[in-house]
Amino acid sequence: MGFKYRITANDELYFLTLTVVDWIDVFTRKELCEDVLESLRYCQQHKGLIIYAWCIMPSHLHLVVAAESGKNLSDIMRDFKKFTSKRIIQSISEIAESRKEWLLRHFSFVSKFNPKIKDYQFWQEGLHPIELSTAKFIDQKINYIHQNPVEAGIVFRAEDYVLSSAAQYAGEFNALLEVSLIEDLNRDSF
Repeated sequence: MGFKYRITANDELYFLTLTVVDWIDVFTRKELCEDVLESLRYCQQHKGLIIYAWCIMPSHLHLVVAAESGKNLSDIMRDFKKFTSKRIIQSISEIAESRKEWLLRHFSFVSKFNPKIKDYQFWQEGLHPIELSTAKFIDQKINYIHQNPVEAGIVFRAEDYVLSSAAQYAGEFNALLEVSLIEDLNRDSF
């Protein structure tokens, strides 16, 4: 991973992409999406994660996030990926999933090529973090996140996609995950 894609400042806003290995569509199951949402909520409440925008796509997760003062965003995301990886593998083995055997076999196979992984590798390495340093860049990334399901042909309108913060930005209620709206962020620093 090059220097360009590292979290270098804990007091900055970042656009992150977490991708399932080999871009496998696993977030088509409600239970697996809930595993991600529960973990994000935990990170918000106990680890200092501030979420400004989010979207769970079938094979990946987009976030615009920062860490509370004194917290380390890299550490938060490392812990998030480690926990969700184990939790999602457990859920796959417990839920009614027609691809259960194939998924577990594939995630196990992929782990053989990564000496840091013991049994299963769920997430690809890295977060592909991009520091958001201008208001225009922030708006561009939030729009990209929210338009992702529209571009994928899942919904006609971004705010209709349940697994994102688009409805909140459109002024509608979305109780799945709390976000700090970017309008509330002091943009004078950008």
